[in-house]
Amino acid sequence: MEFDKNSLITVYTSSFSHEIYLAKNKLELEGIESFVFDDNLTSTIGTAFIEEYKLKVRSKNFEETKTILSLHKI
Repeated sequence: MEFDKNSLITVYTSSFSHEIYLAKNKLELEGIESFVFDDNLTSTIGTAFIEEYKLKVRSKNFEETKTILSLHKI
């Protein structure tokens, strides 16, 4: 099976969307594209309880992302 460099991997989860966006901004400053999942679920469902928002990056950026997030204590 071939490794897909563009598949998405979850690198950070939080119950608070503002924490996800802080991490996303740190990655953008380093030139790494990231994607937030489950952010619009509350507006779609209404009062749904979201356990965790997810921040994902392409698998080719996984190691660099983990380093960046750990340097910023995220």
